[in-house]
Amino acid sequence: MGCRMPSEEKPYRLYRGGRIKGKVPGPRTDGPRRSFAFKPNRSWWKAIPVVLAFFLLLVIVWALVSYFQFRDGVSSANKRLDPRVRRALDPQRGKATDILLLGTDHAQLAGRESAHRSDSITLVRVDTGRHRIAYLSIPRDLVVDVPGHGESKINAAMQLGGPRLAALTVGKLTGLPINHVAVVDFSQFEKLIDKLGGIDITVAKPIVSKFDCPYPTEERCAQWDGWRFAKGKQHMDGHRALIYSRVRKNALDPSDTDFARAERNQQVLQAVASKLTSFGTLVKLPFIGSDLLAPITTDMSTKTFLSLGWSKFRTSGGSTLHCRLGGEPNGGEIRSVQENLSVIQEFTGASAPQPPVPGSGAFGPGCVTGSQTLGVR
Repeated sequence: MGCRMPSEEKPYRLYRGGRIKGKVPGPRTDGPRRSFAFKPNRSWWKAIPVVLAFFLLLVIVWALVSYFQFRDGVSSANKRLDPRVRRALDPQRGKATDILLLGTDHAQLAGRESAHRSDSITLVRVDTGRHRIAYLSIPRDLVVDVPGHGESKINAAMQLGGPRLAALTVGKLTGLPINHVAVVDFSQFEKLIDKLGGIDITVAKPIVSKFDCPYPTEERCAQWDGWRFAKGKQHMDGHRALIYSRVRKNALDPSDTDFARAERNQQVLQAVASKLTSFGTLVKLPFIGSDLLAPITTDMSTKTFLSLGWSKFRTSGGSTLHCRLGGEPNGGEIRSVQENLSVIQEFTGASAPQPPVPGSGAFGPGCVTGSQTLGVR
């Protein structure tokens, strides 16, 4: 009878290379081996259409509220304009729109409440065909033929016949059709600029000017050095921007004239226009839309304003054209010169812009582009 091995497991495993101690492994009891697979929870994807729909609804509501608020402001600005002014304006033809801007701030100055002469006269051409905005400054002391009143300073047209006569006078002077008119009350610009969060202005040279003393006594005003503006880019609130636009004399540069003041007016107007078309203003439009036109009296419709805003948004600052009419000073008047006819051609794009001739001084007519300034030549 042969020997038999015990039924329990052997104390070693037998392999081709020898034996190794340890129990013989039993059968696997954990089932077949499975690979690990990550299955993300995709239920949040279902919320994406809801979020997009809510965002779209929010944009639509914002756009509607902004439009109606702005439309109310335009309606109020239209009501402030004498209906007879519209009959003096020319219908638009072609892709260029000529807008006459008449600036005034007399209403808030003591003793000058009844004065209605325009402190600044600027013709703005929005040319969608050339993708360009052009500004033509007209000196308020320029002697012209005022229809029905003979020769006079051009700013007297506003006093004699309001925006209507001013539009007829500028149209006759330039030979251009005046499509729209806007009377800008600079005294109210202070509130508008503050609502916009201020504007950025690049001051060409240092300015010290002493006018409209902010102190109550003559003794304190005598000790006051005046308003000061450093050279370079700076952020201005409404009050400071208003002062900057009204500076007539610079104690640091006696060559400054009313032409320099007109350039500063243009700077402020352009800075406000840029701020009006900025993203930050668009976000706040439902809350300030009706206030944006508070300083303006105009015939322009909501559609026209939106079209002009879109043109301003698309126009490159480097292509902006700055022109001015000039002449020869004669006492407190300026007599027109032949070069003004060339400037009008440059303003309309019929000829290339040319700066004022060297030696023409502070009253030399001409045009420059981009960030250049006309200044004293």
